[in-house]
Amino acid sequence: MAERLFIFDTTLRDGEQVPGCQLNTIEKIQVAQALENLGVDVIEAGFPVSSPGDFNSVVEISKAVTWPVICALTRAVEKDIDVAVEALKFAKRKRIHTGIGTSPFHIKYKFNATEDEIRERAIACVKYAKKHVEDVEFYCEDAGRTDNIYLACIVEAVIKAGATIVNIPDTTGYCLPTEYGEKIKFLMENVNGIHNIILSTHCHNDLGMATANTVAGIINGARQVEVTINGIGERAGNTSLEEVAMILKSHKELSIDTNINTKHIYPVSRMVSSLMNMPVQPNKAIVGRNAFAHSSGIHQDGILKNRESYEIIDPKDVGIDENTIALTARSGRAALKHRLSLLGVELLQKKLDSVYEAFLKLADNKKDINDDDILMLAGKDRTESQRVRLEYLQVTSGVGIRPVASIGLNIAGEKFEAAASGNGPVDAAIKALKQIIRRPMVIQEFLIQAINKGSDDIGKVHMQVEHNGVNYYGFAANTDIIAASVEAYIDAINKFVK
Repeated sequence: MAERLFIFDTTLRDGEQVPGCQLNTIEKIQVAQALENLGVDVIEAGFPVSSPGDFNSVVEISKAVTWPVICALTRAVEKDIDVAVEALKFAKRKRIHTGIGTSPFHIKYKFNATEDEIRERAIACVKYAKKHVEDVEFYCEDAGRTDNIYLACIVEAVIKAGATIVNIPDTTGYCLPTEYGEKIKFLMENVNGIHNIILSTHCHNDLGMATANTVAGIINGARQVEVTINGIGERAGNTSLEEVAMILKSHKELSIDTNINTKHIYPVSRMVSSLMNMPVQPNKAIVGRNAFAHSSGIHQDGILKNRESYEIIDPKDVGIDENTIALTARSGRAALKHRLSLLGVELLQKKLDSVYEAFLKLADNKKDINDDDILMLAGKDRTESQRVRLEYLQVTSGVGIRPVASIGLNIAGEKFEAAASGNGPVDAAIKALKQIIRRPMVIQEFLIQAINKGSDDIGKVHMQVEHNGVNYYGFAANTDIIAASVEAYIDAINKFVK
């Protein structure tokens, strides 16, 4: 009989720490409900003490989902735990995730403490959390660079204090798979009481080994994995949920099952990518645009004769169905609503009508409407409440002439106009915008990405704008890439305009 692996999803906590990818509470609830439908066992909903927004998100997610455990992160600080307890008051199943750094780097430089002092703090925080909730998870931050004997001492101590799950994070993504696997094995063989709790992995991808390390941990006894959709997370990201789920589905010889309904993987991936404005790289395993694309003639011939010649995963197993209803300018509201539902988006009739009107306009300009287009349209109305909005944009450019742009802005109900020339149409448009909004602003990053393929495609623009030493992130999508660039710039401006 296959053993059970618990999936702990931290998309809404660790994943959301990516600069510029923050979600509001409504969007977090939408993702949480999609994760519940996907079959994750635990949703880490936030770090309640860090901000009122995080606190409120944990409260509302607790109300919105039913069967997954809702987890709140804390430091080894009583106030953190008190705030987490309050945030979790509506959760049907609740967990506090508390812990402290255990590596020499953390003990000496972060805490200026001794190993004994850290051990006592670990015991104390678990005991305090245990007074409030039965389910307490302890994390040994930077366990990847922690000596195994000392790590075993900490793990044994927190188990005695009442921890039900112990997390062994490779916080810096430093470990080799063999090294991380051996660390889990050492704990399984040398810690008293280890078989009464669940060991968890939490691996980062700084050296590109997060998934490999996680699988090594599973093979050596870990029975919970901490993952994110699309592998998102700060720096190089976290272990990818979809990769772990499909590795276990593909390698039956491991005899380890998850509760993940893999046919929901692709829609959830698209949703998270769209809501967080974070594109999925085309060659990303499982969910990338090219994951099931075959351009080599030899590969194409093999696929046509037998899919398994070059595919170890049936695309339908992860929710990619080439036979889905094609959306065109002739599609009705029912077809659009059905596609949105498949992507985990439910809209009230008034909002659906608004999205449908925008969909028809897009369909007139773009022959192939895909899921990213639909998700973009569903979230586009947030610009309606922005203080600064683009009224119109007219650009003249071409070979042998200097580009000139005219722009009209609506700022809190007041209309402004300006014109400027530049080195290109985007440069001209932004120079015209700066004539109206006279603040010190510098573009630090400017990324343009096509959602699909073709000259009629929607372009997604990601813009990082520095203002008074702080970076603000703007996003926009439009079939007109110049308009998308200006809209992304305005989106960033709206985040620092007082």
